[in-house]
Amino acid sequence: MTNSAAALDIIRSEVDRSLREFVERQRPRINAPEVAPLIAAAEEFLAGGKRLRPAFCYWGWRGAGGGEDPAFFTAAASLELLQASALVHDDVMDASDLRRGMPSAHRRFQRLHEKAGWHGSAEQFGESAAILLGNLMLIWSGEMWRGSGLPPASLAAAQEVHDHMRTELMCGQYLDLLEQAHGENSFDSALRVALFKSGKYSVEQPLRLGLVLAARERAPWIDRLCEEYGRCVGIAFQLRDDILGVFGDPAETGKPAGDDLREGKRTMLIARALAAASSVQAETVRATLGDPDLDVSGVERLRQIIEETGALLACEEMIKKYLEDALSSLDDAPITAEARTALAELAVAATSRRT
Repeated sequence: MTNSAAALDIIRSEVDRSLREFVERQRPRINAPEVAPLIAAAEEFLAGGKRLRPAFCYWGWRGAGGGEDPAFFTAAASLELLQASALVHDDVMDASDLRRGMPSAHRRFQRLHEKAGWHGSAEQFGESAAILLGNLMLIWSGEMWRGSGLPPASLAAAQEVHDHMRTELMCGQYLDLLEQAHGENSFDSALRVALFKSGKYSVEQPLRLGLVLAARERAPWIDRLCEEYGRCVGIAFQLRDDILGVFGDPAETGKPAGDDLREGKRTMLIARALAAASSVQAETVRATLGDPDLDVSGVERLRQIIEETGALLACEEMIKKYLEDALSSLDDAPITAEARTALAELAVAATSRRT
């Protein structure tokens, strides 16, 4: 592959195929027909997504000399199971109604309970079933990784990275909850959440996985590249996500406008807005942020404050600077020219996306 855009289409196709085949192999192992809705929910949830994590992993693999191996795509596809697990749990924690324009997993199971007229709380059933669905896909991610068919030496070299990535993700989710519970957040704490909640497992660690799988060792240059490029792109990726959570078009994001404001997300946008706000503006932010019943006018007022305080512009400038630093780090990286070009294009795509 020489054209990275065409390569991304192939990566998506191969990852989709690997996921479909993996789920199909699970069906005969689960004999209880009552569990079919759980498997169907997993299957449908895995059908969408940009596949950026496998793409970063792929170009790490190629950059360190990895070839066209179908087993690699199976290993990379396991990252989508990890991502799906995190999203299902995230929607439960945030009480989100929608995901990619469709009912979130816990709402889906809640409706199943309601339609069937079962006993007990439909809401509690929905949340409990979604937690189990997320746990199931987390288990599957490890199983898919281990059974990918890559050489044992490659998997053994990268296992520590894979394990650490999953630990970081869970810690990042907890940090996100903690920031909302604390209320006020600093620039440093907002950046820490951006890095651990999404940045590391979205970019830095998938890239490191691919590099280590191909090199079969965790050489110093690999960690240096992942920290200089991966962290910068990862933070910028999450900052873009935060902006979309407030200003994104619901038709493209698949979530209601301003959903992050209703959920009380303590992002860099909010930290910068409060730091530069007047007393009246700050009072409005503190009084309305996290209100689940925030209406359209309330969302618009918070958006206005974020723009008036310069918080939106400041975050856009941060994204620009992180992207510039990431691209500069590729100049002297000891990777293939093809991978260098592709990683530069991926960095731009990940930080300028609209969904």
